[in-house]
Amino acid sequence: MALLEVENLNVEFRGDGGWTRAVSDVGFSLDENASLGIVGESGSGKSVCALSILRLHHRRMSRMPGSRIRYDGRDLLTLSNRELRQVRGADIAMIFQDPMTSLNPVLTIADQIGETLRIHQGLDRAAARRRAVELLDMVRIPDAARRVDEYPHRLSGGMRQRVMIAMAIACRPRLLIADEPTTALDVTIQAQIMQLLRELQAEIGMSVILISHDLGLVAEFVQRVVVMYAGHVVEEADAADIFTRPLHPYTEGLLRAIPKLDHDARRLPAIPGNIPAAGNWPQGCRFSPRCALAEPACRAAPVPLDALATGRRLRCPPRRAIARDGMPEAVV
Repeated sequence: MALLEVENLNVEFRGDGGWTRAVSDVGFSLDENASLGIVGESGSGKSVCALSILRLHHRRMSRMPGSRIRYDGRDLLTLSNRELRQVRGADIAMIFQDPMTSLNPVLTIADQIGETLRIHQGLDRAAARRRAVELLDMVRIPDAARRVDEYPHRLSGGMRQRVMIAMAIACRPRLLIADEPTTALDVTIQAQIMQLLRELQAEIGMSVILISHDLGLVAEFVQRVVVMYAGHVVEEADAADIFTRPLHPYTEGLLRAIPKLDHDARRLPAIPGNIPAAGNWPQGCRFSPRCALAEPACRAAPVPLDALATGRRLRCPPRRAIARDGMPEAVV
C-alpha cells in the first residue's frame, strides 16, 4: 500500500465573483522511503497541491470537492481538526518556501523548534532545548548551542533554511514536503541543502515530495516526476524517462529552458506566452495556445490524462500514439 495517495484533487478558492478552481483532477501516489518531484512554472498549482495535503488553506475561503487524500490508509480530508493536528509536524512535515516569513521573528530558534517537540513528544522546556541543539547539529549549523538562542533575523538565509529543515524533521516524520526549499539561495548553498535532505532521507527513512521549478535540482533528487501546467497534471513518469525522453511539449519546453554551459545565455530558449489565469482556462488542452504541435482536436475539448503501458501518464493526443523514437505507446 502506498504511503500517500492523492486522488481527484480539486481545489477552489472563494473570490468576489464566486468560486474559482485553481487545481483540477490531480492525482499521484508515493511509496515508503520514496521521492517524488512536482515541477512546473509559477502559477501551475504546485504549492496549492502541497498545502492541500495538510489542509493548510483558509477553511472559509477554500474547498476541495470530490477530492481524496489518503495517508497510511486514512483520508486526511475526513479527519477532525484535532486529529489533523496530530498528523501535522509528527507524521507529515513541510518545509515552506521562504524561511524568513515562515519563522516567527519574536521567538528564538529554541522556542520554535521546541514547540513542535513539546506538542508531539511531550518534552519539557529544558529537554526540548537540548533536542533543538541536537537537531541544529544534525542540519550542520555550526556552534549550535549558541545559535539555538538566536532570533531568525540574526541568521543567514542558508542557516534559516536549515532551521526550517530541523523543525520539519524534529519528530522524524514519515513524509516530508519540501516546497521550493532552495528559493533565493545561491548555488553553493542550494547544493548543500539538497545534499543535507538526501542524507536525512537516508538516515530517517522518510518519503519526500520535492516541489520546484528548478528541474536540475529535481533530476538529481527524485525517483518519479509529476509535471503540472495550469492546475493539472500533463505528464508523469520515472525521473530518468522524463529527463531523457519527455513526451509532452510542455515538458520539452521546460527542459530546453534549462541553461547549459555551451549555450548563449542571451538566446536561452523560452516557452512563448504565459500560463492562463485560474478560471480562464482554454476549452481544450490548456497548453494548446502555447503549443506548436496543437491540432484542432486539442482545442475542441478537454484532453484526458492517459495511462500508457510504459507506466507513464500523458495528457497529449499528438504524442500519445507515437513516442519520440517512433515506437507506439499503448494506452492501458
